[in-house]
Amino acid sequence: MLGWLKGYAKEVLVVPQVFKNKDHSTGILHLFCSDLTYDHDAITTTYKKRWQMEVFHKSLKSNANLAKSPTRAVRTQSNHVFMAIYAKFKLECLSIMNKLNPFALCRKLLINASRTVYAQLQLFQATA
Repeated sequence: MLGWLKGYAKEVLVVPQVFKNKDHSTGILHLFCSDLTYDHDAITTTYKKRWQMEVFHKSLKSNANLAKSPTRAVRTQSNHVFMAIYAKFKLECLSIMNKLNPFALCRKLLINASRTVYAQLQLFQATA
């Protein structure tokens, strides 16, 4: 379907994509494309690729703390970005090996780390 977007001068293609939610309800996502030569399959394939990048960036920000860099100098910022990407890579490897979603794996690691710290704190309090 062809249409117009408010604030955008050119005509766009509007493609509805029907999907199933985890609770088995259905939803409709309207995808927009400014290239009028694309067909339904090309648009949905492009959006699938783009969505994977969105998930990657979300994981970088949430799981690898990319946005929480306390650095100011260019070199230390570069090091932080590199280490965040490396941490995301390692997390992906672990999540594939354990057949877990990276967010679930991070949660599991955090819970286990908290339990270990709490047990150590109990030992310190027992000896004091």
